[in-house]
Parts: sequence; C-alpha cells; structure tokens
Amino acid sequence: MALSRALQQRGFTWQLIHIAGEPSPTLIDDSVRAVRGDPIDCVVGIGGGSALDAAKAIAGLLKPGNSVLDHLEGVGPELPYQGPSTPFIAVPTTAGTGSEATKNAVLSVQGADGFKKSFRDEKLVAEYAVIDPDLLADCPKQVIAANGMDAFTQLLESYVSTKANPFTDVLALSGLGAMRNALLLWYEEVGNQAEHRSSMAYAALISGMTLAQVGLGSVHGLASPLGAFFPIPHGVVCGTLVAVATRVNLSALRLRAPESAAPRRYAQVGRLLSGQPLPDPEALAYLLDLLDDWTRRLNLPRLGDYGVTEADVARIVANSRGSSMKTNPIVLTDDEIGSIVRSRL
Repeated sequence: MALSRALQQRGFTWQLIHIAGEPSPTLIDDSVRAVRGDPIDCVVGIGGGSALDAAKAIAGLLKPGNSVLDHLEGVGPELPYQGPSTPFIAVPTTAGTGSEATKNAVLSVQGADGFKKSFRDEKLVAEYAVIDPDLLADCPKQVIAANGMDAFTQLLESYVSTKANPFTDVLALSGLGAMRNALLLWYEEVGNQAEHRSSMAYAALISGMTLAQVGLGSVHGLASPLGAFFPIPHGVVCGTLVAVATRVNLSALRLRAPESAAPRRYAQVGRLLSGQPLPDPEALAYLLDLLDDWTRRLNLPRLGDYGVTEADVARIVANSRGSSMKTNPIVLTDDEIGSIVRSRL
C-alpha cells in the first residue's frame, strides 16, 4: 500500500496489530507484551473506534508495562495511571465514535459475566488526530448508519447533559447542524458524497470533544451492558435506542421535572434539524418523528436480532447506571429504562 511504501522510503520500521471487533483487556495486555521490547517511538491507530481505542490503550501501557486491568474503571484495583504514555496518533476511518478526541479507551469482555469499561486518563489523549474525509470513502453502509447514529447520539446527549455548558452547547449544535442532511444523503448515496463525508467527519470529531467534557445519557448508559452481554456493535445500540430513549426522557421530564430546561434543549435540536422556527411543542414532535424515520431508513437492527430477550431486561437495567446514566437530564426509574430496551426487542 502507498502508506507502507512511503514509510519504507523514509526509513521507518513498524509492527502491525490487527484489531478485529471491540478490543478486550487480554488483547491489550498481549499486544503490549509482544512489542514492548522493541524501540517504539509512536503508536498510530488507523481505523474505527475499536482500532483507535486499542491503539490508545497500547500506547498508554508500552512504557509502564503493567496490565490494563490495573486501571480499568469498575474492574480490579482502579490504580491511578501514572504514565508516561507513548505518543499516540489517531487516524479515524469511520465517522462515529469521536475516539480521536477523547481520553478514554473502551475495552470489553463479552458474555454472561462480561463488562464494557474505560481506561481513562488525560495522558491518553492523542498527540495528533488526522481527520481526512477521504478515508471514509470505503465505509460499508451498515457502518455509515451505526457510526453516524453514534455521533448523533453523542451530540444530542451532550447537549442535554446535566453538565452541559455554553462552550459545549455551541460545539454540539455545530456538529448537529453539520450532520443534519449529511448522514442520510451519504447513506443513500445522494448528492455530493465528498461533502457529506466531510460533514460527518467533522460531526464525529465534535461529538468526541463534547462527550469528553460533559458526559452522555441513557442511551450510552444502556450501551455498556448491552455491548458487554451481547455481540452488539456500539453504534447499533445507539442508533436503535436513541429515538425511544429521547421519547422516554421527555415523558419523564414532563411528569417529574416540568421546570427542567432539558425539554427546551430538545426543542432547540428539533428546530435546528427542521430548519424552521417551530414553537417548542412542534419542534419536539418533529424531533421524535425524525428520529423514528432515521431508525427506519437506516435499517437499524433491533436488539432481538442479537439475542436480547425479555428475560434479559432486568439484568441489563441493573447494570445500566454507570457514568453515562449519571448525566442523563433526568434520573429514570428501572421501569422507564426497561421500557427503552423492550421497545427495541
């Protein structure tokens, strides 16, 4: 490939690690052991969120040499990460996770006793992020849909987060505006594809910036146990749940927190996506209808397609109250969280 030839011509040598699926702690530890004795000056992650998260974690542990389980949130001793990290360069080839702009590497163990947790520290942030929309040109349609809805969900949840602030508000609305038309037109191969890829690459980058500052919400709270217990890609979880989770949030806010500013924030997103100065009730209705429409047009699978059943709901709900759920605009009851899952079985 052209990159390999260019590196060889300039005297670079490298070790190549392939990341198939979401990275596990074992993969990170094995990779670090395999290459730690080599004189590595830099780690470059090229790929989707899984590749970037794996590269980020490997870069963080090459010099210290200990197990990632020492630092993984909610797993093991949760020792403070001291570093130093090997310099890390992020090169995303999908538009979704925003990992190129975050300090956390998400690692998973799937199965009945599985988990999905973060290795998180400021020292893990990429030294450089190379955002090249041309690298998105070969994305399969199902990746465009799932990753695009991941970016959208991150922007929406950041905007209505209990920690949202004027700085992240401007960023989140900018990202949402960029992807307003780009996602579906890119997915459906309509119009200027280069422009759509550029808009989505920008939106994904911004979504990483906002989530890193103010957190997320109920969709990502559920993504953790669903991704741990079942072989569901993260973007699919976000895309299939965001419409109903938004509806449940708004219902709970009307019932228990009518004074909250969150409904007005959801309405602002509805106005932005409609391009019309709609009053709040119409803007909220537009947002909910639009999300239902996107879920259908992007052919997002249901949870049941990955083996989730009614019998699993209680366990999913019990494991959903991690850090993301804590910044949801309202504390949801177990029944409300369960209704989100049941609606997409």
